[in-house]
Amino acid sequence: MSDAGAAETLFERIIAGEIPADVVYQDDSTFAFRDINPQARVHVLVVPRKRYRNVGELAEGDPELLSRVLLTARKVAEIEGIAESGYRVVFNTDADAGQTVFHVHAHVLGGEQLGLFGKPQAGVH
Repeated sequence: MSDAGAAETLFERIIAGEIPADVVYQDDSTFAFRDINPQARVHVLVVPRKRYRNVGELAEGDPELLSRVLLTARKVAEIEGIAESGYRVVFNTDADAGQTVFHVHAHVLGGEQLGLFGKPQAGVH
């Protein structure tokens, strides 16, 4: 469920224009902007305008909006010129996964060869 009535998140303040951001794309339901601490040559955050805590809550509460977030991720990849070479879409869910803003957001990463995903395995290079 959405956190209606809770304090505004950083992303809500960015969407409202209270905090500047390098906007890549926006529509009625989503907002995409460059991450201030990029982990790849292209690193854009896609945020639904309506707040849900994480991707599980979004999937349960509004599957159509989750679909819009993923379509916006694809649109961002096209805008950034990485749709053909490949890109990664990541949702971090809660603190152990690295989520620091509890307003669901997709990371669109690409523009270069991305490394392995997750914790490295012993003996694998």
